Amino acid sequence: MDLYAKASDLGITTEYIDGQGHRRVTDAAALQTILDALPPRQPRRFIDQPVVVRLGRPAAPSELSAGAKLPVGWTISAGGKMMAKGEARDRAISWPQDLPVGVYRLQLNDAAGSTDELPLIVAPARAFGGDFDRCWLLAAQLYSVRSARNWGMGDFTDLRGLIELAHQLGAGGVGLNPLHALFDDRPGDCSPYSPNSRLFLNALYIDVEKLPEFRADPRINDKLAQLRAGDIVDYPAVAASKWQALRAAFANFKASPTLERRQDFERFRSERGPLLSRFACFEVLRKKFNQPWWEWPEEWRRPDDGKCSRLRKGADFGEIEFVEFVQWNADRQLAACNALAHRLGLKVGLYLDVAVGVQSDGFDAWNEQVAISRLLGVGAPPDPLNTAGQDWGLAGFNAAGLEMRGFEPYRQMLRASMRHAGAIRLDHVLGLKRLYLVPQGFGPENGAYVQMPFEALLAATAQESVAHRCVVIGEDLGTVPEGFREQMNDWGIWSYLVMMFEREDSGAFRGIDHYAANALVTFNTHDLATYAGWRSFSDLKLKRSLGIDPGESDEARWRALGMLDEVLRQNGIDRHDLYSVAAFLSRTRSRLLTISLEDLLGLVDQPNIPGTVDEHPNWRRRLPVSIEHIASAIDVEALKNATSERSSA
Repeated sequence: MDLYAKASDLGITTEYIDGQGHRRVTDAAALQTILDALPPRQPRRFIDQPVVVRLGRPAAPSELSAGAKLPVGWTISAGGKMMAKGEARDRAISWPQDLPVGVYRLQLNDAAGSTDELPLIVAPARAFGGDFDRCWLLAAQLYSVRSARNWGMGDFTDLRGLIELAHQLGAGGVGLNPLHALFDDRPGDCSPYSPNSRLFLNALYIDVEKLPEFRADPRINDKLAQLRAGDIVDYPAVAASKWQALRAAFANFKASPTLERRQDFERFRSERGPLLSRFACFEVLRKKFNQPWWEWPEEWRRPDDGKCSRLRKGADFGEIEFVEFVQWNADRQLAACNALAHRLGLKVGLYLDVAVGVQSDGFDAWNEQVAISRLLGVGAPPDPLNTAGQDWGLAGFNAAGLEMRGFEPYRQMLRASMRHAGAIRLDHVLGLKRLYLVPQGFGPENGAYVQMPFEALLAATAQESVAHRCVVIGEDLGTVPEGFREQMNDWGIWSYLVMMFEREDSGAFRGIDHYAANALVTFNTHDLATYAGWRSFSDLKLKRSLGIDPGESDEARWRALGMLDEVLRQNGIDRHDLYSVAAFLSRTRSRLLTISLEDLLGLVDQPNIPGTVDEHPNWRRRLPVSIEHIASAIDVEALKNATSERSSA
């Protein structure tokens, strides 16, 4: 079969029009690399997509392909047990409506002896819709929080402080950057969107002084004072101090654990199951071999629970248990934050972010080599702002692997993210419909769009959302395929509306009535200018000083400022400070609004400038005010007036 025809049969789009209007065709060598990197899968014979059944909704029959020889028999099974069976004598199959929520295997065989197998998902009709009307959330970069007691970066005790501050201000919760596990031996690689694993937590957020086994070491007091005083998070120094303290606490735990602590540790191990054991083994092996997992000795290049069990019984047992001990304490501290939010009556509690992909040499890529390909990077094709295209250096899910695995890797990611959250945001939710994948060794202009089983992924999202009573927001910025938002919203996944981008072709800001109800609305994001930076043109000046085209002239910015004033005046708002913008957004129908700490404190610098690495202190800048004094540094009365329509206070 022709290479391009084979790609088409597997849902790979090899030709597209880029953002500049140019026709692009994926290079044949690049396409071959993409095909080789994906798990082998034969084109479907009878039904081309996984079957989705929505509870309480009439199910549209599945149409059989013209190649199927009637009659076609089918069976639905789970865990080796047959749940239903039937036979189709025409080209439409109606599925049982009494199956419980779950993921099943559907097997079909036709009169000619041909067979086909694919997933069948039974899901709630919609994702969890929240049990609140409208509220607002205080958004923060947790690492940036300064306090009198932390060790140079924000931690889970500071998160408790943020929750209490949110309650004081009338907010319904706290929104955070991703808390995913990074690489503990590469602390300088601090982007929360480039994780080692989305299934576990970043241990640097642990407040080590809160561990019952912690013993203060006065010898490091001067070092801690220095870390607290800095304006930039010194991740290597913070990590060195924290890991030393964590190891000392673990030694004390091993020497004399209380019965309560030991029992809770075992409960956590049971809760997280084999995944935790695998993660701990991976972390130990990663340091032992000191090279990417695909270059490890052959026996360890794929996860094996039996081999991990034997590793636990050997000399590495202590190191394996240490990794589990650290994750246990991170999980319990985050859980305590979530519990505090509920005790205070916050309507949402924690709103957590989920990265679009993972580092190819990290745990998730090793643990899930069918549904994640390390040789394909998630990115974006060329557009007017990025004329060469983008390769984000992250490995993402692939459709064939997810279907082969019954979508379990995706659901595991959701479960880990929702474990202690009232709402999550899926970064680049467009990736549920199609991912632009760039093969290793090629530039981003030679990537290709790979279609994803969109309906099935929405169904899996609804399953976990309802099970965890967790609202799901999809970051749907950029060029959105026709009908995407409508289908997403039909499943109860909320949109992500950024006021900076909600403008007409004329440049005018859209009015209050434009904003949808089931959406999160915000003025900006961590990748965009703060409100003070935007008004002062500081973002434009900084990008130009770094050799980056900001994509906007000073004249265009002046015009935007005028148009903002205009939309505010149209709604009876005469000023144009941050609280005026907050008042405007607060009046929209959108059920969630986020306001960032950076904006409330009038900061000019944004947390991250895309396209930079060392040129700008991305993900490292600390807030200038400690959490103990934030309430006195902002105009609380103005904020409460602005958000009064959706305040919890």
